[in-house]
Amino acid sequence: MRLGFFYTRGFCIFVLVPFIIGDKKIYLLRKKYLPRVFSYVHDKYICNVNQLKQLTMLNLSNSGFLTQEQLRAQAPSIFADKGIESLSRHYTHIPTSRVMEDMAKLGWGVIDGKQIKSKKSDGFQKHLVVFRNENIVITSEDGDTVYPQILLTNSHDGRSSFVFRAGLFRLVCENGLVVATQEFENVNIRHTGYSFDELRIKIKEMVMQLPLTVESIKKMKAVELGEVKTKEFVTEALKIRFTKEQFEGYVFDINEILEPTRKEDEGKDLWSVFNVVQEKLLSGDFQYQAMNGRDRKARKVKNFRMDIDINQKLFALADTMAS
Repeated sequence: MRLGFFYTRGFCIFVLVPFIIGDKKIYLLRKKYLPRVFSYVHDKYICNVNQLKQLTMLNLSNSGFLTQEQLRAQAPSIFADKGIESLSRHYTHIPTSRVMEDMAKLGWGVIDGKQIKSKKSDGFQKHLVVFRNENIVITSEDGDTVYPQILLTNSHDGRSSFVFRAGLFRLVCENGLVVATQEFENVNIRHTGYSFDELRIKIKEMVMQLPLTVESIKKMKAVELGEVKTKEFVTEALKIRFTKEQFEGYVFDINEILEPTRKEDEGKDLWSVFNVVQEKLLSGDFQYQAMNGRDRKARKVKNFRMDIDINQKLFALADTMAS
C-alpha cells in the first residue's frame, strides 16, 4: 500500500494508493496549473493510515460498506455466474462480483448497488456498483468535505462492457455528483481479456486525475454568479432534466429551485448554485405548473441511468460556465 499527498490553496487530497511503487523511489506528477506537486511516495517516508485519519480530523471508519448479502438483496444481477442464455458461445463472461473483489484489493469498498428493471433480461440486466476508498478524501478550508467515488456499470446480457465513471460524494448534504469534464472521461474495460493488471492501471489513472477534480471545484467556487447568469444556469439545467416538450409546456418557479436546503449552500458562487440546483432536480424537491394548469410536485429521479446522465451533464454545464 502506498500513500500520496496533494495540497493546493485550501484543498487537500489524501490518497492511499493500492499499487506497487519501486523500492525507495519517488514518483512525481506535475501539472502546470498546480502550485504544489501531486506525489506518490514510498510509505517509509510518510505518515501511516492512523496519522492520516488524525490529520484530516474525520471519522473515516464509518464508511458504510455493504456486505455481499446486502448488495445481493439490492441488485442480484451483479452476482450472475453466467451470461444470459441467448448469448453466443464467443461471449466471455466476467462477473461484476469478480471486479468487486479486485477493487477491494485496490482499497475500494462497495457503498451502493442498483439494477434497472427488465423483464427480458431479468437477473442479467444492467446494474450499478458505487465504490469508495475510505482513505481518499478532499477537504477545503470552508469545511466542504467531498469523497471521490468510482461508479461501475455493467450487464451480463452482452450489451455492456465495464464502464467506470468518476463520482463525488458531498458530505454536507449527502449528495452524489458525477464528474464530467473534458479531461475526466469515462473508462471502458472489455470483458474479453479482462485482467486485474488492466483494472489496476485504469484505477491508478483515475486516481492520478483527482487534482483535475479539485481544480474544477476551485474554479466553480471562484465564480460569483449574478442574477442573470444564475437564472441562465437554472434554465439550462431544467433543459437537461426535462424533455423539450415538457420544458416548453411547464411553468417553473426558478426562485424555488434556487432556494437552498441548508445554510452551507447559501452562497452565490457557482459551486453553491450548482449543488443546490443538482440536489433539487434529482430529489424532485420543487413544484411546477403542468400543461393542464395544475400544480405538480416533481418526481425524484430513481433510475440510475437517468441519474448518471443528468449528473454528468449538470457537472459539464457548471464546468463550462467556470471556464
